[in-house]
Amino acid sequence: MRIRRQSLPRPCRMEVAPMSLMPTPSTASLAPYTTAQLKTFKLKVKPGKTYLLRMINVALNDELFFSIANHALTVVDIDAIYVKPFKTETILITPCQTTNLLLKAKPHFPNATFLMAAQLYATGQGTFDNSTVAGILQYEQPPKSPFKNLPLFKPTLPSLNDTSFAANFTGKLRSLANARFPANVPQKVDKRFFFTVGLGTNPCPQNQTCQGPNNSTKFSAAVNNVSFVLPTTATLQAHFFQQSKGVYTTDFPTTPIFPFNYTGTPPNNTMVSNGTKAVVLPFNTSVELVLQDTSILGIESHPLHLHGFNFFVVGQGFGNFDNNKDPPKFNLVDPVDRNTVGMTSGVWVAIRFQADNLGVWFMHYHLEVHTSWGLRMAWIVLDGKLPNQKLPPPPSDLPKC
Repeated sequence: MRIRRQSLPRPCRMEVAPMSLMPTPSTASLAPYTTAQLKTFKLKVKPGKTYLLRMINVALNDELFFSIANHALTVVDIDAIYVKPFKTETILITPCQTTNLLLKAKPHFPNATFLMAAQLYATGQGTFDNSTVAGILQYEQPPKSPFKNLPLFKPTLPSLNDTSFAANFTGKLRSLANARFPANVPQKVDKRFFFTVGLGTNPCPQNQTCQGPNNSTKFSAAVNNVSFVLPTTATLQAHFFQQSKGVYTTDFPTTPIFPFNYTGTPPNNTMVSNGTKAVVLPFNTSVELVLQDTSILGIESHPLHLHGFNFFVVGQGFGNFDNNKDPPKFNLVDPVDRNTVGMTSGVWVAIRFQADNLGVWFMHYHLEVHTSWGLRMAWIVLDGKLPNQKLPPPPSDLPKC
């Protein structure tokens, strides 16, 4: 059994760090280049050197394209797990995702500077900030260099709604899957789940004004049409002391209650149910979960994060998942191993993981606005049979709520 401690939410900041120079977060942030009061970050490099760029998306509600003008990037790591290296001009990184990139500086002083830029990947129907953030890649000039006022080259980024690029980029990610870094993909599946994800509505509270699709409703979000309600008592505490009554229930639907054409014409009824529901798993269960995007109130992307586990992304495709045709195409050899996956607009994604981490684990979507609307749920992993497969009690000095 692997024992892992539940951590606080991972810090979300965007770092750009060469291998030998590790700037502090305050100096490494990519500042909006249109904001005069903020200094634009400059990454200074030497010709011929190779640098490691450690990227973390700080944006709470924005997936981002990132590129450096006239420079290729080699992706070597996703969510702290090595991947088969591949070169790309642009990457896509969702909120709180991490990636490590190799940047090979040009062999000679290029007589130019280069913009490092990021802009949104946005597919929803709501309003959003379409500005660009940027930093500057600056080469160290030769001694007594006569060059001044060097030209600044800008990268060409994908369009704001370029789902084709987003899907192609994520499709290139593969685990190393070698003797030193094996890909231990569950080959046998004990439990299969099919979850729809998307938007919906709730009634607008009486005597309030809501900004929903109409005056009588407010926006909500749901997994399998259940919008998660945060409890007032910690679910892990309630689970350990077997006091779940009134805190949560274990009847989360394993498949959609009302099947429909998920990426086609949406149903007329957009209302969601509300509750604090969880799925219970015996210890060491091998899980396969298919996540299906829906077109209710507009089809859009949903970056998924699972606490307590890494998972393998064994399959993905556009449209509705086909249980007969799609599983034979799953990659069970070298799928990418990660803890956050970007579901691009209008797709399904299949993941597998081993439920070998005891306790209650949150699964939610890394667009903060959608999480606050209820796009989240919980998994409960029960104790195993052996002494080292029991959930330990809370620390004696744990502060009381």
